[in-house]
Amino acid sequence: MTETAPAAIPPAAQVTLPDGRVEIAPGTAQPTGPYANADLLPVPVGRRTWTTYNFAALWVGMAHNTASWTLASGLIAVGMDWKQAVFTIALANLIVLVPMLLTGHAGPRYGIPFPVFARASFGIRGANLPAVVRALVACGWFGIQTWIGGEAIYFLAGKLIGDGWANATEIGGHAWTMWLSFAVFWAIQVAVIYRGMETVRRFENWAAPFVLVGAFVMLGWMSGKAGGLGPLFDQPSRLGWGGDFWKLFAPSLMGMIGFWSTLSLNIPDFTRYGRSQKAQTRGQALGLPTTMTLFAFLSVLVTSGSQAVYGKPVWDPVQLAARTDNVVGLLYALVTVLVATLSVNVAANLVSPAFDFSNIAPRRISFRAGALVTCVLGVLIFPWKLYADPQGYIFTWLGLVGGLLGTVAGILIADYWILRRGRLDLTDLYRGGGGRYWYDGGWNWRAVAAFVTGGVLAVGGADFHPLLDGRPITALSSLADYGWAVGLGTSLVLYTALMLLTGKKPQPEEG
Repeated sequence: MTETAPAAIPPAAQVTLPDGRVEIAPGTAQPTGPYANADLLPVPVGRRTWTTYNFAALWVGMAHNTASWTLASGLIAVGMDWKQAVFTIALANLIVLVPMLLTGHAGPRYGIPFPVFARASFGIRGANLPAVVRALVACGWFGIQTWIGGEAIYFLAGKLIGDGWANATEIGGHAWTMWLSFAVFWAIQVAVIYRGMETVRRFENWAAPFVLVGAFVMLGWMSGKAGGLGPLFDQPSRLGWGGDFWKLFAPSLMGMIGFWSTLSLNIPDFTRYGRSQKAQTRGQALGLPTTMTLFAFLSVLVTSGSQAVYGKPVWDPVQLAARTDNVVGLLYALVTVLVATLSVNVAANLVSPAFDFSNIAPRRISFRAGALVTCVLGVLIFPWKLYADPQGYIFTWLGLVGGLLGTVAGILIADYWILRRGRLDLTDLYRGGGGRYWYDGGWNWRAVAAFVTGGVLAVGGADFHPLLDGRPITALSSLADYGWAVGLGTSLVLYTALMLLTGKKPQPEEG
């Protein structure tokens, strides 16, 4: 059995700059072998250039999208009023910001992506477990967002072209033109991701303000149809502030947290390009909670307005925009939705799995090849079924995602902050047998045990409808509404305890 931390890091292996950032020492060979490739190696300090604005713009671009809109408007659809929906989303994003900043710290400090970061706790080979889980979740999200983008093309193009497009022959329950729209948007995203991370950064910089303006335009249009802003604020809650609301609040809050729990794991994929810790901390703190709360406010007002105008809430902004007969407005809506969806899907759902799949076989799978795998799997998960209704979308899909990924976040935070105090050995993160992160045959069974235990407690008692009927473990049903918190807390405590009790607490690492 290989000891977790056999010795201090050789002084020549890595250097720490005055600002705390670490890189491979000048003149030292870059890691090679079966666990390294150009996409997974640490980003040199000279290429860590993202500023506070870049991180803030990244979040604005990712948060201002159709799925975020449907999160808030979906809460209106299930009975909340605008104050309850905005409160739920604001609180959720303040909560999820904490693990986001904690896991994001390793990015600018060491220049490493999420799957390499996970090697410290799960083992060199074991890191593939959380990486594949995260990647498969991203595939699901990629499929959902691609379906949304295709739906935007289909609905709005149908308004411009006419019945020949909108009422085309159905295949598999949808018009063939809908499938064509889905394929077109899928191909656009493949083309963008092939240009690399610098293209993603530049795209996010200009997409962010463009989409925000589009949201305000939709608010102005809906308030005009409703006869002013008053009717948008006046739509009452069907739940009140009593027991009915609080019964819905817990699963809703966990669902909202689950929405960005994916990024709370793989945020090092972006922060590894950060110029400093301040850049990523300030950028994320400015970009995530403020942006999501503002966008939630806009979306619930517009959805409340649709309830006042049409007699029922229209929670899908694409279908809402399709109700206008103004050609210019339709074109603007189409471009806005496409830019918004492209922005979040490339950044949040292609970058991470591209690195994650590359981590499985670094010598064979590049960043671009990993992105292609994601694009294919994103179709095979049948995203049109996941997105069919707000009940399944918010409480089943997001709840399950949040529970499982909260478990991984707990392990990463415990290992990096509690046990290692933020210190890693860059060279050993790419070494096989003999390195401090090799554990037992490349796997740290303590992390696996904490992941399985936390995952079972978090989602074992959940209602899987409409994916499955019933709850797998009915005795755990009382924990299901708090899946993310249960998963994170359980895995954090259990992993720490197992590492200490089995004598595997890492020795202080220099660097």
